[in-house]
Amino acid sequence: MAIPRGFRFPIEFADAFPQGLVLVGEIAPDTEYQSREDMAAGRPVRQRVDEATGKRQWRATVTDPDERNAKRASFEITFLADVQPVPTTAEVLPGVRPIELEGMTAEPRVSGNGEFKYQSFVFRATGFKAVGAAGGSRAAGKAPESTNKAA
Repeated sequence: MAIPRGFRFPIEFADAFPQGLVLVGEIAPDTEYQSREDMAAGRPVRQRVDEATGKRQWRATVTDPDERNAKRASFEITFLADVQPVPTTAEVLPGVRPIELEGMTAEPRVSGNGEFKYQSFVFRATGFKAVGAAGGSRAAGKAPESTNKAA
């Protein structure tokens, strides 16, 4: 049986990001493209809605401290929620905070150009949960796995 294109696999946060994630900046609405003509006509900017769930989309830039390739360490996470998700942790530096996500899914994609293609994932989440006391989410006794987490 074939897996349909665009299938979203449910995934646990600790399995995808054993060292946790760091939110860089703020969460913002994921808006649809607006042409110059639309802007000139004064048409309102529309927020994207997820086709599978019907929920509004929000975007946030995150960094994975476990990623060895610097170009793939930072990427965007899409949040699917009716209202803007609010991080549950305090900032460790201005605009930087450790986070842990809940309701995660991963959608496989092919990224790159020409002969430099690689497997990547589009990660979606429904919100935040409190980060563990140690600041990371690594489960005791679990060795980290080497996987590509680019978006």
